[in-house]
Amino acid sequence: MTGNIKISIRQFTVLVMFYTIGTTILVIPSSLAADAEQSAWIAAIVGWLLGLFVVGLYLLLSKQFPAMTIIEYTEKLFGKWIGKLISLLFIFFSFIGASSVLFYMGNFMTTQVMPETPIESFIILFAGIVMMGLRLGLEVLARAAEILFPWFLLLFVVSTLFLIPEMDIQKIQPITEIGMKPIFKASLSFVGTAALPLIVFLMVFPACLNHPEKGAKAFFIGNLLGGIFVIIITFLSIAILGADFSERNIYPSYALAKKINIGNFIQRVEILMAGMWFLTIFFKTSFYSYHFVTGLAQIFGLKDYRPLVLPYGMILVVYSLVVYPNVVYMMDFDTKIWIPFTLTICLFIPLIMLIIGSIQMKMKK
Repeated sequence: MTGNIKISIRQFTVLVMFYTIGTTILVIPSSLAADAEQSAWIAAIVGWLLGLFVVGLYLLLSKQFPAMTIIEYTEKLFGKWIGKLISLLFIFFSFIGASSVLFYMGNFMTTQVMPETPIESFIILFAGIVMMGLRLGLEVLARAAEILFPWFLLLFVVSTLFLIPEMDIQKIQPITEIGMKPIFKASLSFVGTAALPLIVFLMVFPACLNHPEKGAKAFFIGNLLGGIFVIIITFLSIAILGADFSERNIYPSYALAKKINIGNFIQRVEILMAGMWFLTIFFKTSFYSYHFVTGLAQIFGLKDYRPLVLPYGMILVVYSLVVYPNVVYMMDFDTKIWIPFTLTICLFIPLIMLIIGSIQMKMKK
């Protein structure tokens, strides 16, 4: 099903970067500040480095079966029935991820931008755009990411330059006073949001790349660039808003954009800055969804995933409205449940797969 689909190395790099940024740039400064306080930017760097090891694990795993998707070589490693059960865990993870990202987007719009508009309208509209992307296919998503990347970069650079005069270095001091344990705990939030969900790219990597031999470098570079963007936003949040305000605000990076004021002329541009977050959230939701529908199609032996897109979209909209009953539950879920959930599915299971695959290869030799 994926044999005829090919995307370029540059497109793959941009997709990984957008996916890494995703909702991370919107919410992670708050989570990091809650645990690491003024050292949140250090926790972001530690999580970024740990995320590179996670990418290395995925590269080793994909190297064992370079012509297969993660669903296909899961069945090859564990057998037909156990493999299908484990594959269902992977696509369940993608479904939960897509639902939570949709809720984040809807909640952001209703609490920060248009509070009089019901959240259902935003979720249905955004889900409809994602479904259009899925129907058009992976190549169209990849080309869209390549076209939109310069606009994202322009918005990010301009907003960062405008925020530099607002920085107060005193707010990030004293450095590492809190100790390394809270910093490491906070870094797990970064890994669980920005690095571990990258497992969905094993549905297209390296089988769908036009130059698979260059795919490993592209994977690293995409994750590297995405992490740098998030680190910069986290540093600006702490240096401008302070650790206490960043912790208490659900979307500190949006509050950060409100601080832009150049000569009392360039101001109130935060909704334009939110545009770059919408771009990254779109691609994150799209790839969660692509992993789900293509994985489900492969589990049940379907030749094309497109007939599944519409029913999937309808179920996704409904579930995204109930995945988090309220914001308090959302914050509690993200801090206490999401990290163990992602560690189990995106780290421990791939580690077991890597070990079993290595043993099988040695036995064959």
